[in-house]
Amino acid sequence: MEKHLVSIITPSYNSTKTIGDTIRSVQAQTYDHWEMLIVDDCSKDHSRDFIRGFAEQDPRIQLIELAENGGAAVARNTALRMAKGKYAAFLDSDDLWHPEKLEKQIRFMEENDYAFTYTKYQIMLENGEKTDQIIDIPDRIGYHGLLKNTIIGCLTAVVNLEKTGPIQMPNIRTRQDFALWLSILKTGITAYGLQETLAYYRLVPGSISSNKVKAAKQTWKVYREVEKLSLPYSAVCFGGYAWNAVKKTYLKK
Repeated sequence: MEKHLVSIITPSYNSTKTIGDTIRSVQAQTYDHWEMLIVDDCSKDHSRDFIRGFAEQDPRIQLIELAENGGAAVARNTALRMAKGKYAAFLDSDDLWHPEKLEKQIRFMEENDYAFTYTKYQIMLENGEKTDQIIDIPDRIGYHGLLKNTIIGCLTAVVNLEKTGPIQMPNIRTRQDFALWLSILKTGITAYGLQETLAYYRLVPGSISSNKVKAAKQTWKVYREVEKLSLPYSAVCFGGYAWNAVKKTYLKK
């Protein structure tokens, strides 16, 4: 398999406690043709110095420092504008990848000529301890399906930029990854699931994903303010979202 460059998009804010493990999980990849664009969003801890140490030792890692705090969307969009790869992969500063994640997923995309893919992922606690909870995924999903089931984990997504063209997230504080996936799928592209657990999501208390009420409010905001869905269709989609959230979080347990 020809190795095409993968641009890894990583926003960072006060991530000293976790970013080292995140970077090392990228360096451990069996697929080694990548660049890791870490955008520091004006951290107040020692994140930048810590990341700079990795960048000085590994030229594939780049630290980009924002002049002012703008949020995860601004950080990710900054990295996307600088990305040189055929593929863009997303990994936040507290999550991890399985060593074969890129190799298996890029092969999956190359062999099937897919533009957009995602994988299963496993939940781990804040201290890095892995739980038994694995997030299952459908084999494929389109625009209307994703509206009702926010199943694509950001840490699992890989996009072929040659097929999608340049991509940017809407400048909203949360759920910007969900909104980006919708914008890609709205063009008629289908996202395909690789049925392997290749990433590990750190569940941090107080985050949007751990606060179900906040997550629900932000999902509704994407329906109405970003996608401009009608009130009746927003309600239909929200019903599907709520049911799938219950299945993913509670019935699975």
